[in-house]
Amino acid sequence: MRAIWKGSVSFGLVNVPVKVYAATESHDVSFRQVHAKDGGRIRYQRICSLDGEEVPYADIAKGYETEDGEMVILTDEDMAQLPSTSSREIAVEKFVPSDQIDPMLFEKSYYLEPEKSGAKPYALLRQALLDADRMAVVTVALRQRTTVAVLRVRSTDNGDVIVLQTMMWPDEVRTPDFSVETGEVKDAEVKMAHMLVETLAGDFEPSEFEDDYAEAVEALVTAKVEGGEVKKTAATTKTSGEVVDLLAALQRSVAAAKEARGEAPAEEAEEAEEAEEEEAPAKRATAKQSTAQKAPAKKAPAKKAPAKKAAARKTAKKAPAKKKAS
Repeated sequence: MRAIWKGSVSFGLVNVPVKVYAATESHDVSFRQVHAKDGGRIRYQRICSLDGEEVPYADIAKGYETEDGEMVILTDEDMAQLPSTSSREIAVEKFVPSDQIDPMLFEKSYYLEPEKSGAKPYALLRQALLDADRMAVVTVALRQRTTVAVLRVRSTDNGDVIVLQTMMWPDEVRTPDFSVETGEVKDAEVKMAHMLVETLAGDFEPSEFEDDYAEAVEALVTAKVEGGEVKKTAATTKTSGEVVDLLAALQRSVAAAKEARGEAPAEEAEEAEEAEEEEAPAKRATAKQSTAQKAPAKKAPAKKAPAKKAAARKTAKKAPAKKKAS
């Protein structure tokens, strides 16, 4: 794992230098929106709702919509004036009983690893939280915004670790706008409910639960791939086709230019070059001098220049690249 934040936990006069790591990662299955006919990806454009024109990123600003539908544009200068902080401190405000924190307030979880110099105070804080069965309510600045969070201890395969869990603000938790009318509940019904709970009672083992949906999707996709049910998208076909066509066009242009100069075809020229490379240096030098008229222009530019110009005029449409090179 890679640390995403470095700072220190401070409570009283004690500071514990720590590194922060993301404790969770999502394995959610994601799909692409495609054209069912050919598998082409669906692209979205940034279209202005007023003039119907596409808006480049450089012209996109932040806007705050008021309750009456008015739009307030906020510039970079406006955003810079907002209160923010870059503090590297996790400040403990108070220690509260663990059962007083509503799990609905929890948002994201992070592991805290102590720096070498903070190993002992880290261990002391961890033990104090365990013994008191309390959580530490803290304030911390993550992504330039102060948020409230808690510190608690979590048991892992590598031992007990202090976890930082950011929390939502109280006004971000919605209150249900409905009530549940149960009517009269009989004692016999309550007793049966208790029996059902006892029948299904047990300890929570996360390993007992699997994401069967993700596994099913993966198996389905694998089966379709093995069965040849794969759409060759236009983008993929076009790209590979362009490469092949470009390569073929270059080969034809080279062959046409050499033929116009009275030289051997490309394959014969390559075989000649390989044969020359296998000979001794002295013999290869002699061979180059004796075959100066057959060698490419780069081997004898002075003698071949007139011929190249004449050939270029005859094959201007076939090999424009060669004409430019001369």
